[in-house]
Amino acid sequence: MALNDKKFDPDFQPDEKTAAALRGSLKDGFLTCAAAFAAAQKAGLDPAEVGRTADALAIHLSECQLGLFGFPGHDKGWAKTGTAGQAVPPGLEDAMLQAFEASREISCAELWRIAGRFAASRMLTGYLADKLGFKIRACQLGAF
Repeated sequence: MALNDKKFDPDFQPDEKTAAALRGSLKDGFLTCAAAFAAAQKAGLDPAEVGRTADALAIHLSECQLGLFGFPGHDKGWAKTGTAGQAVPPGLEDAMLQAFEASREISCAELWRIAGRFAASRMLTGYLADKLGFKIRACQLGAF
């Protein structure tokens, strides 16, 4: 979901320390997914709180770690990074298929867990989910 399409809680007041950390982490005016997670970890915050803060400050996210958005000049991150050519660890696709819901959806957090279990890149799990025709939902930062 594009930042301009989101509805915001008018009562939400971003923590100034978190806001300053996000502003200091911008890359070409955007906050990368990895930088947002690093800021959350450093501040001891839930990533969703960092996402809400970025939204409140009108900071756009980029370089989704699953490769879904934020790679200028490319529809998906795996087109830029060459992820499609990476070797797939044995059992990874089967694990992903088992995790998919009947609705043919999987959460961002579940893909991260699976990637960690197989020592695979998050980008590779995002690529495989797309290749298998599944919808990734519930971004941990609230981007979608």
